[in-house]
Order: sequence, then structure tokens, then C-alpha cells
Amino acid sequence: MSLRQFVIDAWSWLNYKPVMADAGRPSSRAFPELAKTWVPPHELRRLAAYKVLASYDNNQAGQLAAAGGDASALERRELGDAANLVDTALGYLLGSEQKVTVEGAEHADAEMPTPGAAEAAAVQDRLRKWADKELLTFRVQQAERAAVLLGDSVMVLAWNPEKQRPTLRVYDPGFFFPQWDDEDEDFPRRVHLAWELPADDDAGLKARVRRVTYELGPISEDGEPGEGAAAGGRQYPWEPGRTSYVTCYLTDAEWLLEDLKNGETLDRLPMDKASFRVRPDGTELNRLDLMIDFVPVVHIANTIPDGGEHWGRSILARVLQALDELAATDSDSSAASATTGTPIIGLAGARLPVDRATGKPQELQVKAGAVWQLGETGRMDALDTSPQLAELRARVDHLLERIAANSRVTAAGLGTLEATEVPSGYALKLALGPLDALIGMMRLAREHKYRLLFKMVQRLYQAGRAAGWTAGETLPARLAWAPHTPTDRGAVLEEVVKAYGAGVLSLETAVAMLLEAGYPIKDASQEVERIRAKAEQEAAVRMAEAAARRGRGEDHEDQEEDDGSGSAGGRKPVGKVSEREPVEAGR
Repeated sequence: MSLRQFVIDAWSWLNYKPVMADAGRPSSRAFPELAKTWVPPHELRRLAAYKVLASYDNNQAGQLAAAGGDASALERRELGDAANLVDTALGYLLGSEQKVTVEGAEHADAEMPTPGAAEAAAVQDRLRKWADKELLTFRVQQAERAAVLLGDSVMVLAWNPEKQRPTLRVYDPGFFFPQWDDEDEDFPRRVHLAWELPADDDAGLKARVRRVTYELGPISEDGEPGEGAAAGGRQYPWEPGRTSYVTCYLTDAEWLLEDLKNGETLDRLPMDKASFRVRPDGTELNRLDLMIDFVPVVHIANTIPDGGEHWGRSILARVLQALDELAATDSDSSAASATTGTPIIGLAGARLPVDRATGKPQELQVKAGAVWQLGETGRMDALDTSPQLAELRARVDHLLERIAANSRVTAAGLGTLEATEVPSGYALKLALGPLDALIGMMRLAREHKYRLLFKMVQRLYQAGRAAGWTAGETLPARLAWAPHTPTDRGAVLEEVVKAYGAGVLSLETAVAMLLEAGYPIKDASQEVERIRAKAEQEAAVRMAEAAARRGRGEDHEDQEEDDGSGSAGGRKPVGKVSEREPVEAGR
């Protein structure tokens, strides 16, 4: 199947796939669920791309190709190379750990703390406790694996009145449908999270579509935020003294699929046929005022989007065809190994055994212990396919090298580079250069999104009037990543000792460098405090010892003064002269 229309967009790297050949509507045979009437037409290619990538992650790319019309693809051997590439890139991205840090908190324990350092340290402590309760490390790994594999991921925050804290949930990016009103806006003012619920005959439920909508709109004084309603003002605790006229509304509803008609897409569902969900306290989720002026949804892109785009790119995007070639080569290699282990044999002049029941010659089998009788002119020839097998295995290694290079994970990063091929640590650092650049770019694409996430967490705490969270400006917080590659900790330690000893580095900076190098330091500020406490203790011990030495010297002087007080000469001089006097007296 040829490409029906030439198109360049965020998913044009998939145009070589027959299921993606139609730029307007992907193959309905491979993706029947995308033929639903409620799915917006402009989102079809994105959703189809997610399904193609998920098939590679689950070793089902051959099944997808067969669904698209290539019956021979069912014989394709897929050995987990795509999933290995995703997991390897994810491991380097996450590093050994992630920590929530607030700017200025590291100076709270200094001898002269900077203004606001104590407040920053308190906010950092509360955010870390929230991260522990909400399993932030687990949620981040969930979200980041989807982002690395599919190119996008979605995290949603909500205030839980029972737990008295914001809750964090990760959603499949295929459920995420932002509505962009103006291309100049940094964030959408309306976001849908929608998915289909299958029919449940036992429960008597029909097939439905659920849509959760977050929308920014004017604050209504009468509680009915429709067109023409009077808009009232509100002061949010994170912006004291400033009146805002915008709030976020939440709508959670379901529609029966049989009630939807053509043209009633996700953003045009008939509200008169909606069935709204209800909270445990009995509140209907129909344009519920959340009392916040932001949409609590964070979209994470794996890469920095191109101008005018909003979606990220999968780590598999540039090497997808190489993965197809690798699977085909593995399949050919498997077939060649079968003929090498059990070769094809040609016999001439052989006496074939005869089946007594049918009277026909029996089929010969190549197996251990088999004996064939050959005539005087008999001959046996075996087909040797070992050269072809060796060539196929060499091609597999070549494809793995191309995948490592073009994905920028590198052979050293994938672990396929032999230690004997690296002459020195500097050479290894150069070999890991593309991986360093890749991880730097991926972390840069996420930097602002995690800052936004922690800003929303703080504001939800303030909006919920949680204990300890007072009104005031939101402090900048970020997610700190551990180093993605091993570091020479000995060299870092030597550098820190010299720089700190020379007075060109502060103690806080020195401890931060050791922390980044991988030293087992749980909290930089606490480590600084322990170091200073130990230094003060050692200084006190030295002062006590010096005082004791001075005390012993004064006692010795007093004793010698007491020994010479009864002599005729009065007070005796102290020194070598006084030491000779007993000798002279003895003479």
C-alpha cells in the first residue's frame, strides 16, 4: 500500500506504515475503536501513533502489520529490543533517585541564612512529605515511561477533602484532548479527559463514553456561569491583594454510545443526554467550581516540541524502521539456524525403507543414530547454510549499532560496548557524549512541567486551607534528578576538599557537589548542620585541651614558688639557674 497523501507533521515518521498511509483517517481495520463517532477527526493520527508504538513495546508489531494486510508479518520474531531501548532511556532519564527541592532551602542552616530561607526549608519539608504520601517516585516512573515510549504523558491533581492533601494520578495520553483557543496561549483553557467504557451485560450497562472536563471561565455571582451572567471577583490565597475573575469548573459525565450521532464529537456532545457523576457527599459534578484559577492538568512531553506543536516524540521515532529490519533479520536468522542444525540432505542411490501397510517408500528423517543404506554409486550431499547464518548474525550486530547511534542512547549506554574497546575513562566519557546530550534535552523538556506541578500542589494546599499553608506567594520548587551516569567520586571529593580548603567554595556548595556525585547524603541542609556541629564540637575540645595545658603550667609555677619561699634569699629565680642550685649546695 502506497502513501495516499504526502504529509509532514508530528507523526509523519510513521507514514511508511500501511496503517498510517491515509493521512486523514488511519486504517479502520487495524484500529476499529478509532472509528467511533465521538473521536475528533484531527486527533486520529495521534491516537493511531500511540497504538503503533504500544504494539512495539509489547512485541505485537507483527500482529499490527498483519491486521493492516501483511499476512506474512505474523511470522516475525520480536525479541523485546524496542522495550529494552525504552527502559534503558527511562533508566538514564530518572537516574538513581529524584528529590523535591525548593530554591533557597539549602541556606536555612547557614550561620547567616538568607531572607526567606527558613520558609523555603519549611515548604520543602512539607512537599517532600506530600511526595512520600502520594508515592511521587512511583507516579513519576509511570508518567515518564509513557512519555518515553509514546512521546506524551498526563498527570492530574485533585484536592481530597478527606486526606486533606492533593492527590496525583497518571492518565494515558490517548485520553487527553486539550482544546486550544489561541495559538499564542501557553496552556489550554479547556481540557477533556475522555475514554470509552465497554458494555457490561451482567450489570446491565451499555457501552458509554466518559468525559471529564476542566474549563476556565468567569466567576458567577449566582452560581450559574453561563453567558451574560454577572461575574464576581475573588482573591486567591496565592495572590493576596489581587482580585481575579476567573475560576476552574469541573464536569464529569457519561453518554451512551447509541445516543450519539455523526458529528457529535468529543467537544460537541449533547448535554441534554449526559448523565453526570456525583461525589460521595452528594454534589453533582456539573460545572463544579473548584475555587482555583488554573487547570490542574500537567502534560509532559518527551522532547521539546517544534514551533507550533504541542506533542513530544517517542524515543523509538527515529529508529522504528531499524527495529523492523532487526525483527526481519532475526526471523531470517532463526530460519537459517534451523537448516544449519538440521541440514537439508540430498541422497543418491539410497535404498529407502518401504511401509508395509501402504507399500510406499517411507520418508527419511535426519536424526541422531539414523542409518541409511547407500548403493555402490550412492552419494549424500548436505546443504551448508552456516555462512549465511554468520552473515545474518553480523547484520544483527550492525543494526543494533545503528539503533544505538541513531537513538543517541549509544552502544555504551545500551551495554553492548565491550570493556576491551574502551582504552580509558576519558574515551568512555566521549562515547557517552550523545547520551549526555539526549538526557539533558529530555530533562530540559520536563523542567518547567515539574515546576508547574509543584506550584499547583502548593496552591491546592492553600485553596484547601490545610494546616501550615498560609496565604502568600508560591515558592519555586523543582524536581532534582540524580546523575544519569557513574561519576568519579574520588576526583570530585579531591576537588571539593581543595576548593573548600582554599575558601573558594562554601560548605553548602561543597555538600551539593558531593550529593550530585552520588555520595549517600540524604539531605544537604542536614549534612551541613552535622558538619558544622562536629566542627564546633572539635573546636570546643581543642579549647578545653588548651585551657587544661595552661592550667597545668600555672600550677607548676605556683609549686616552684612555694618551694623557694623559706630560703634566705627570698624568691628563687625560675629556670636553669634554679636547677643548678641544689648541686652547688651539695658541694
